[in-house]
Amino acid sequence: MSGAVELERVYSAIEESAHLVGVACSREKVWPLLSTFGESIEDALLVLSLQTGGRHAGELDYSFTASPGLGDPYPHAVAHGFLEPTDHPVHSLLSDLQGRWTIREHFVDCGVTGGFKKLYAHFPQDLQPVAKLAEVPSVSHAVADNAGLFARYGLDEVAMVGVDYKRQTMNLYFQFTPDGRPEPSALRAMLREIGLYDADEGMLEFASRSMRANITFRWDSSRIVRVAFAPPPGRGLDPAAVPAPIEPHIARFATNAPYAYPGERLNLFGVKWFPDGEFIDVCAYYQLSAGYEPVRLMETHKR
Repeated sequence: MSGAVELERVYSAIEESAHLVGVACSREKVWPLLSTFGESIEDALLVLSLQTGGRHAGELDYSFTASPGLGDPYPHAVAHGFLEPTDHPVHSLLSDLQGRWTIREHFVDCGVTGGFKKLYAHFPQDLQPVAKLAEVPSVSHAVADNAGLFARYGLDEVAMVGVDYKRQTMNLYFQFTPDGRPEPSALRAMLREIGLYDADEGMLEFASRSMRANITFRWDSSRIVRVAFAPPPGRGLDPAAVPAPIEPHIARFATNAPYAYPGERLNLFGVKWFPDGEFIDVCAYYQLSAGYEPVRLMETHKR
């Protein structure tokens, strides 16, 4: 099929998912992002996601692999008017990562109503220690300032960096081996040390099965903004298995969102902890890309 036909297919899936959960979907907002970054959309990963809680109502997020031919997607985001560059280091970070190690792919994160949000650099075959990330000039000083905490809780190797330009935050995605995942007691201690929400035992046990942890930082403080944990994706996952409330429309999305591959739908459920609460991230994979690392980790992390 032609590129335009493939983009239309993907747009229709996003539109269908938005209607499923009562989110207004505008072609004028979604299509420019797909057409700018999705020239190879037929080979891309595409994930649709919702978050629980009132502050996230009315939004459906979608993330997809940027076309490999773009290289660093940041200049394209600027050229097409999705970003207004400033001298803040958030605008240098993605470019500063290029060439330092092997970046397998970049991802683009968008909202159906909010538009362009984030860019990611993914390097799962070239995991990097915290010390190497801290050497990058535009990385927040909070990374080096929290190196001791990371070491205490087994957060050793980074597989991906996320950059949120509007919020001026960055994320490190730490990857765990099956034997290196933190125990619930360690998770509780870490959350308390950071000053985040005091999670219950059920959610700590759920998070202890994670393949990755996502830590969020700002540039104006050493304080960690947010911590997120996500067990590996799985086929036919039941939202009721998550030990936290999930709104009916989000559960419906998890079990009814469209997908374009054989077998059962692939889902991922994660938890995000802030100082004042926790939220569940509910993901439905619409399209899979060859060699996507979290899918490979599904089997190795089962227990």
